[in-house]
Amino acid sequence: MAAQNRTYGIDLGTTYSCIAYVDDTGRPVVAKNAIGQETTPSVVYMETADHVVVGQDAKSSAKLYPDLVVSLIKRQMGQKCDLTFHGTGHTPESISALILKEVARSAAEHTHEEVRDVVITVPAYFGVAEREATRNAGEIAGLNVLNLIPEPVAAALHYETLSAAPGRGPSTILVYDLGGGTFDTTVIRLEGDDVRVVCTDGDHRLGGADWDERVAGHLLDSFLAENPGSSAAESEDFLQELAIAAEDMKKGLSSAMSRRYNMRFDGGTARVELTRERFEALTEDLLARTFEITRRTLDVAAAQGVDRFDDVLLVGGSVRMPAVAEGLRQRFGFDPKLHDPDLAVAKGAARFALIEAVKVRLPGEADAASDAEVERAVEQAADQLGLEPEKVRMLAGRRVTTVVPRAFGVKVVDFTGDGREVFSVSHVLKANTALPADPVAERFVTAYENQTEIGVEIWEQAGSVESDDLADNARIGEGTITGLPRIRKGSPIDISFAMDELGTLTVHAVELQTQKELRIEVRIQGLSESQVEQARQAVARYAVSQ
Repeated sequence: MAAQNRTYGIDLGTTYSCIAYVDDTGRPVVAKNAIGQETTPSVVYMETADHVVVGQDAKSSAKLYPDLVVSLIKRQMGQKCDLTFHGTGHTPESISALILKEVARSAAEHTHEEVRDVVITVPAYFGVAEREATRNAGEIAGLNVLNLIPEPVAAALHYETLSAAPGRGPSTILVYDLGGGTFDTTVIRLEGDDVRVVCTDGDHRLGGADWDERVAGHLLDSFLAENPGSSAAESEDFLQELAIAAEDMKKGLSSAMSRRYNMRFDGGTARVELTRERFEALTEDLLARTFEITRRTLDVAAAQGVDRFDDVLLVGGSVRMPAVAEGLRQRFGFDPKLHDPDLAVAKGAARFALIEAVKVRLPGEADAASDAEVERAVEQAADQLGLEPEKVRMLAGRRVTTVVPRAFGVKVVDFTGDGREVFSVSHVLKANTALPADPVAERFVTAYENQTEIGVEIWEQAGSVESDDLADNARIGEGTITGLPRIRKGSPIDISFAMDELGTLTVHAVELQTQKELRIEVRIQGLSESQVEQARQAVARYAVSQ
């Protein structure tokens, strides 16, 4: 039976992106791009007012047209960042949409069918704003985003460690995911058809691009040392050359013990030999940061009763650096597995996309559907997706449970002995709480006499660890309970936080004396629905190529 409405998994990476689908034999397959490669550089060259280039040619154009080329845009997701090219404004969402549009277009050429229903991957440590921006990027690209999936969960699905052998029993895996621009560590518990994220941690501004930057800096320093007084550091063209060379040298040092590079600029020359030992010394602190995050993850997992792992999986192109596996062995005693690190996330996302496609076609648990109605829905889904009915039933029974990526809370005020106000964040919804999350309400009290309204500011953990310091958090929403009589200082307020499987955050606050309440579904102060539609129309007008 041939698939009729195929679904796709897209790994929207910081440095490279990839798209995959599950073929008629049940295998995840990567759809190659227009030039026959499995991954596409996440680089956009805004060539003209109506034509953009995405991929390798865009990356090569950075040297000639640095002001028209955008890279590493994933690091700006969820942030206010306005870019202008040829008189047209862009955001991280619209630039990401151009990447998504091109990988979808290439996949359509590869499979000879429209790419419409997709699942897009996100770093496990992405917060609400970044996830919302990623979903918007998919919509701007003209795609139907069924769901988002954390990259480590997608990778685990690909490794098929989620399909426990008969009689094997529950198992636990640790995913170490070092991509081009982000890093995550995630502990996943597997039991039957249930896939549960135990905990996750990471840094969405740490990745292979930082290793490249260190090497490029080393090359520049070496050139300037041999050519004092040179203006090489002010030349965009020369710096772009070094950036490209640095990435090549980093990749080469994963298999070779040394690499050489010859530099020329304005009559000056320099020849640099970079050994693997020197490379590892230059980047030692970056790798140490990943191990620090890994240690934090292991400590959190241990507090939840997880102290051993059946598998340790290495994901992301940067894990090919020998120091990664060696460091994990020396520091933690792990024996990590390296398999298909560049494609694992996209292939796993394709599996998850198929699961989601099945579930959207079947009655939900809350629906009062009869057995006959369910069976008709199964048959219809099987026909639409080109699957056997038994396969549909199996996929519908698989549950993937993720966790709250960061802590969320409200801004509170306390007073010093001399009456000065001190503001901080009290976290109500803790990181690594299983989704859907609906913890009990927490009791707060009014801070001032005769309040007639109560402002509720919602804050999200922004630092690497939970902290009540405002500087380590970011405000993501607010609301006000109004129309109160003059209430006394110390009047009680209950505030609860809830988050669903899609990452939508809902805050409910009740002033207990009057029972006046406030309910906020947090919509990040990013793009509005009208702005998303406007961006979708603008992106649709571009001709995109590789």
